[in-house]
Amino acid sequence: MNDTALQYVLAALLVLPLLGAVGALLPPPPGLKGRDPGQAVLRHGVTVTGAVLVLAIVLAAGFDHDHPARTQATTDLNWIPALKIHLHLGVDGISLPLLVLTALLTFLCALYSYFKMPAGPGPKAFVALLLLLEAGTLATFAVLDLMLFFLAFETVLIPMYFLIARWGGGDRERSALRFIVYTLLGSVIMLLGLLLIGVKAGTFDMVALATDNGSSLSHSTQLIAVLAIGLGLAVKAPMWPLHSWLPDAHTAAPTVGSVLLAGVLLKMGTYGLVRIVLPMTPDGIHTFAPYLAAFAVVGIVYGSLACLALARRGNGGDLKRLIAYSSVGHMGFVLLGIASLTPTGVNGALFANIAHGLITGLLFFLVGALKDRYGSSDLDTLAGATGAALYGKAPRLGGLVAFAAVASLGLPGLAGFWGEMLSMFGAFKPAAGLSRPAYLTFTAVAAFGTLLTAAYLLVVVRRVCMGDRETVDAQPALADVQAYEFAAWTPLAALTVLAGLWPAVLLGLTDPAVHTLLGGN
Repeated sequence: MNDTALQYVLAALLVLPLLGAVGALLPPPPGLKGRDPGQAVLRHGVTVTGAVLVLAIVLAAGFDHDHPARTQATTDLNWIPALKIHLHLGVDGISLPLLVLTALLTFLCALYSYFKMPAGPGPKAFVALLLLLEAGTLATFAVLDLMLFFLAFETVLIPMYFLIARWGGGDRERSALRFIVYTLLGSVIMLLGLLLIGVKAGTFDMVALATDNGSSLSHSTQLIAVLAIGLGLAVKAPMWPLHSWLPDAHTAAPTVGSVLLAGVLLKMGTYGLVRIVLPMTPDGIHTFAPYLAAFAVVGIVYGSLACLALARRGNGGDLKRLIAYSSVGHMGFVLLGIASLTPTGVNGALFANIAHGLITGLLFFLVGALKDRYGSSDLDTLAGATGAALYGKAPRLGGLVAFAAVASLGLPGLAGFWGEMLSMFGAFKPAAGLSRPAYLTFTAVAAFGTLLTAAYLLVVVRRVCMGDRETVDAQPALADVQAYEFAAWTPLAALTVLAGLWPAVLLGLTDPAVHTLLGGN
């Protein structure tokens, strides 16, 4: 497919969810109301997100895979000449997988919600917010202007706030408020850094700035920019100790909110580090890289220890909260790979991004299903005295929980393995000028974190999937995987296996683009 056709596909990919969000608020056409007033708008959400997914697949199929480092499907229009802001869009091997992942997860969430709408206000606002969230996330990964990146980055916050505050569970309003306050404060600091780069370099064009590779920015300017932009992105990543909003947000969010928050929104922070900080301020990030690596490995261990505490019997650990803390650890590996400043480490970080989106998205779907069946996601309530025994009561559901858990702990042959391994390989031999002994220490701590990860996930599997047979026989039957759940979960499980067995599909896209970004050409 030629670049002009791809240009229209990418533009449609970004505009369609916005039009769909507006359409969701309009009265349904006569004859399309279905069985109840809310059915038509839920079907509208499935249709629009399905069309967006088709466009994303067309974009991926038409993408020139022989030249993934080249920006393709490019649109560059002079939008606000006085501020030198361009409507600049494009994709390369780094952003394409994230666009497809976003389209896939949003479609699966819309499909799941069609059959299992979260408790709360009517579906019109829910579907409109879901589509607005998709539009902002897709735009974040497709824009190539610093100011447009910031606008898209901010667009995502409002719909997620309302999804948590209106359709969430207990303590949802406080959790939503904490989410928005943390992320907005980080965004204000990030905006100052973006403005500093744009004003000093004389352009907000991300391609030009990456090609320039920081040569037009002084060392002190780069240091200030990295500190400001890095703090804003670290909140969204989330990096320890700026992560404290995440467990509350996940615990309160509806199932689909948790899936999208973990699956794509967290990736916006790490994507910004790779797309903006690494190529545009290379001297500045070189100075701060050891500190980023140190915070990353503390997050890996801290997240795992928190999960171990939540998994212990008698601690009243919530499974959604546990998976949220596991995200702090998994995203620590992403940050460690970025902090190595090597192609191996950055490729590992990008791979781990996608793997985390697939696996953690599946985990949140599964925990949502358990909560629907048991009325609670509290681990002690689920497991009781002897274990929930899902293998006996709902074998397919139990098998999927075990599969997602072993994928999350990084079992070789599944997607979670490659990203963490490559991130540690990158840290084992960091970029020139970085302290090798310090990074060897970071690698050792991260490796210890993988053992802790395996420990808490195996405890969860034992308590949720296993149990006393006599107790199982005495309890009422539990509904196994339903058809709509199977449809929403199977693509994530299949892609987790595919990425684990055939990592070259993803690495073949990211590796040339990473070398270009790090080389500044």
